[in-house]
Amino acid sequence: MEEIEIYLETAKEMMEKAVAHSKSELGKIRAGKAMPSMLDGIMVEYYGTPTPINQVASISTPDARTIFIKPWEKSVLTNVERAIMNSDLGFNPQSDGENIIISVPQLTEERRTQLVKQSKSVTENGKVGVRNSRKDANEELRKLLKEGEGVSEDNIKSAEAKVQTLTDQYVKKLDELLDQKETDIMTI
Repeated sequence: MEEIEIYLETAKEMMEKAVAHSKSELGKIRAGKAMPSMLDGIMVEYYGTPTPINQVASISTPDARTIFIKPWEKSVLTNVERAIMNSDLGFNPQSDGENIIISVPQLTEERRTQLVKQSKSVTENGKVGVRNSRKDANEELRKLLKEGEGVSEDNIKSAEAKVQTLTDQYVKKLDELLDQKETDIMTI
């Protein structure tokens, strides 16, 4: 019975990781309003080492259309600006010599539709991760039954039902994340 609990706990952890990853990926998708998380994937050349932008500068959003970046060292300013321009975000950063200001343009209807599709793809990948966790847990449970380690078929069936319940819960969480993101994107 202890082994069954371990497999259930492992499945739950893997499903949580799939949801957390999806949530992080959804955070990078632009939803019309400026957010510091939009720059999360950008790496800046910092003394010869690619470094995440949030480790070389403070990033804030004074309003819904502006991202304000203040590098901690003035020497990094041009590298930060170059990294933003080279990213696939399509931003045109403006520098005043000490800070970088990005004006986030209004989303077009076509772009909003593309972002919703991208969001659906991200959550579908999360669901695949959750389902793979379910499959792995069920395989381990069946293996346990075949080995005859003192567990009954009823115990295994019960554990498989618990795994399915976990799967349903995490798929529902992903659907809720998608609904929330879709609302954010489509709100003008």
